[in-house]
Amino acid sequence: MSNLRLLRRSSSSMSTTTSPLSRAWSPHSAFAAATERVRAGTLSQDDAHHLFDELLRQANPVPGRSLNGFLAALARATSSASCIRDGPALAVALFNRVCREQAGLRVAPLTVHTYGILMDCCCRASHPDLGLAFFGRLLRTGLKTNEIVANTFLKCLCYANRTEEAVNVLLHRMPEFGCVPNAFSYNTVLKSLCDNGMSQQGLELLKMIAKEGGVCSLDLVAYNTVIHGFFKDGEIGKACNLFHEMIHQGVEPDVVTYDAVIDELCKARAMDKAEVVLQQMVDKGVQPDTVTYNCMIHGYSISGRWKEAAKLFREMTSRGLIPNIVTCGSLMTSLCKHGRSKEAREIFDSMTAKGHRANVVSYSILLHGYANEGCFGDMIDLFNSMKSNGIAADCRVFNILINGYAKRGMMDEAVLIFTEMREKGVSPDVVTYTTVIAALSRMGRLTDAVDKFDEMIAMGVQPSIPVYQSLIQGFCIDGDLVKAKELVSEMMNKGIPCPNIVFFNSVINSLCKEGRVMDAHDIFDLVIDIGERPDTITFSSLIDGYCLVGKMDKAFGMLNAMESVGVEPDCNALDAAISLTCRSTT
Repeated sequence: MSNLRLLRRSSSSMSTTTSPLSRAWSPHSAFAAATERVRAGTLSQDDAHHLFDELLRQANPVPGRSLNGFLAALARATSSASCIRDGPALAVALFNRVCREQAGLRVAPLTVHTYGILMDCCCRASHPDLGLAFFGRLLRTGLKTNEIVANTFLKCLCYANRTEEAVNVLLHRMPEFGCVPNAFSYNTVLKSLCDNGMSQQGLELLKMIAKEGGVCSLDLVAYNTVIHGFFKDGEIGKACNLFHEMIHQGVEPDVVTYDAVIDELCKARAMDKAEVVLQQMVDKGVQPDTVTYNCMIHGYSISGRWKEAAKLFREMTSRGLIPNIVTCGSLMTSLCKHGRSKEAREIFDSMTAKGHRANVVSYSILLHGYANEGCFGDMIDLFNSMKSNGIAADCRVFNILINGYAKRGMMDEAVLIFTEMREKGVSPDVVTYTTVIAALSRMGRLTDAVDKFDEMIAMGVQPSIPVYQSLIQGFCIDGDLVKAKELVSEMMNKGIPCPNIVFFNSVINSLCKEGRVMDAHDIFDLVIDIGERPDTITFSSLIDGYCLVGKMDKAFGMLNAMESVGVEPDCNALDAAISLTCRSTT
């Protein structure tokens, strides 16, 4: 409310001294000139108040048309840091000055048009409740309401989330105001219904309009509104049915309608339906435009159908249509996921050649593709081109490079990128540290991994569960169960969920397959020590492990232990037991 309050003038601005300008002041000319300055974006808020200072000092009345024109211009003024920042709010504040400072005969009697402008300003200023108050004031003046004001009243109700009241006014009270609902009235209420998750009520309103016939002819906007509402609510079937019903009723969709339907179907990955609508579009003689192609390419890309996406991309460019950067990005992502980074690079180069400036997201997509395919030369060349093109690498970019090297065990290169990252002032995040620590732990470089862990904590980055799990797994495999248990205890003290039996089963099974059954048994003891309950997979792995190294007595011991703790054997455990029995008899 503060931005709509009356802005009081200082004593100097309200001085009774009349300047030479004010002696020859023409209200019509002054407001006309101010209106033009509003439209040109050169009138400031102080200028507007000075104009009303003159108004309140003069005896010449301001014509209602001049005042209305000025307020209407303010209502539609573009916000500017140097001029008017909130035109609608300023219009209401200036009107409040006229009312509160007793302008009297200095302003011509307000018209219904004035009230309509003020109500519209309130909606634009996100204060529809004040617009409703202005409407009540209008009714008390006895002025006759027209269709514009009645429609603005509906808009105020909808903006105030009083949609059900708006429906009631639309269907029952409009005649009281001497107005007949028109297309704008219905579309205003339909939009509010659909925006508030009441698209089914919107459909019922559409049907009612169609049934009554002469009240108001249904237009493309009305159908589009409800169709979009159903898509927004996830009711794809209802949206498509209404789209076809619209055509059956003789309302022909234009390219905008087709694009909207295709876009929503593509977002829902309903590509078969999108293809049908696209074919209907072409059959009706409506030519697909840039938006159509962008939607289809994006839909194919996110659905993993990169071949169809690439085909449409080539078709689009051959027609001279330029894909946007989002479409290029989605197609590049799809190609990279399928190991086709070379083709993704062609799209990247085509995009930049056509004037689209690649951003950090575009670079990240292609870098990720190169990293996954192990094309490190191409990856570093692209990374260096970022710098030459003025694109600063962010944390995500460095994480892609580090992860690419780390996954292939190239830790010296990964650490070099990590160092460069710090030198360029980019702070590693939890993903960075997790990647490096996990890779070092897998390689058995636990001292280096712990150093990075300590650095992570010193930098104020909170360790994640995967960080702890990587270190615990590394120490388990290395045989340092004391350190592993310390890390588990640290997790418990910090309230971080500890590794579960599934995690330890993975480690035990891996060690057993390597023949390191005693080490695996030590981890079994650790599991019990920290309060985890071994399951059938735990026992089966150990039984298989002992059989592998020929220690049948130990294997029988694990089978007996399994029964004693009440763990029911599954198929794997039974197979292990049968195998164990067969070996012992032979």
